Amino acid sequence: MDKKELINSGKVKSVFTTENEDEVIIEFRDDMTAGDGARKEVMDKKGAYNATISAKIFKVLEENGVETQFIDLPEPNVMVAKKLEMIPIEVIVRNIATGSLVRNYPIEDGKKLDPPILQMDYKDDEYHDPMLNRSLIKALEIASDEEIEILIEKALKINEVLVKFFADAGIILVDFKVEFGKDKDGNILLGDEISPDGCRLWDSETLEMLDKELFRKGKDNEVMNAYIEVYNRIIPDEEKFDV
Repeated sequence: MDKKELINSGKVKSVFTTENEDEVIIEFRDDMTAGDGARKEVMDKKGAYNATISAKIFKVLEENGVETQFIDLPEPNVMVAKKLEMIPIEVIVRNIATGSLVRNYPIEDGKKLDPPILQMDYKDDEYHDPMLNRSLIKALEIASDEEIEILIEKALKINEVLVKFFADAGIILVDFKVEFGKDKDGNILLGDEISPDGCRLWDSETLEMLDKELFRKGKDNEVMNAYIEVYNRIIPDEEKFDV
């Protein structure tokens, strides 16, 4: 499928139109960013690993009743997806307390959160993705009460599925963020990606980080080894791409 017009170029992905007006091509680039894009590096094949991991996760979620925008992965770093009107909300699910949660609240680092904490942030780099509540969401007119409930229900279902999926691979799903959008019929689907860029993943035995947090901490030489480790654990040999 040929890319046509560039719709959007974000920090790590580019989105293009196709000959089908209901579909888009999402190109996962090798860029790695932190601090709202203030720090940026390029890491070899990072886009391919993230796209392949995300496609696998989307397939697993589809098999478990979570609708996503995923259609196909014709190339390791290129995803064909349903075109969505994205809702500017990042839904964050936290299973273990760490990061900003322990910096901002009196919660012990590493505490297991049962039930998990669900948080919503306004997706806008200009405003540094501030936290939302229902009143703010309604004031900004970005989602109705019914749509908020759908986002919560879907995010918790995703968590339920992925906690087990990663556990089977010897990985703890510490927390993650997801984004949703509406298709042409107004249905709310999971969009964007789920990859080590947007999840905290720890090795079940050693608790070593296997995600973007390594980059945030300046451990650039360890980042791709961690991403490749996640890839090797969750992608069957027959679905791996030629490195």
